[in-house]
Amino acid sequence: MLSKHEKLLEEFMLCLNEKRYYDAHEALEEIWFPRRFEKDEEVFLLKGFINAAVSFELIKLGRENPSKKAWSTYLKYRPLLYRITSPYKNSYHFISRHIDTLYHSKAL
Repeated sequence: MLSKHEKLLEEFMLCLNEKRYYDAHEALEEIWFPRRFEKDEEVFLLKGFINAAVSFELIKLGRENPSKKAWSTYLKYRPLLYRITSPYKNSYHFISRHIDTLYHSKAL
């Protein structure tokens, strides 16, 4: 049985695949928001994933320049993948690879 955290990570991926980037953002925000004031690398990584979804939504809306700022936030936190200790680390690596693939394929 999946934990709530795992279900929300899966929802995030599903939303990305369906190009529902705002909904993807909302799924992860449910994990991130209660922890947003923690100085924790996993929390920062989640913030980065949320910003990737925001960047995709802005691209979809034709707002290329604002999307670059959100994307830069994702890039800022992406290296934390290699430093965090989390039971979800493998999922985070998969999500990051998927985000990067979407971005570079321009299939947004």
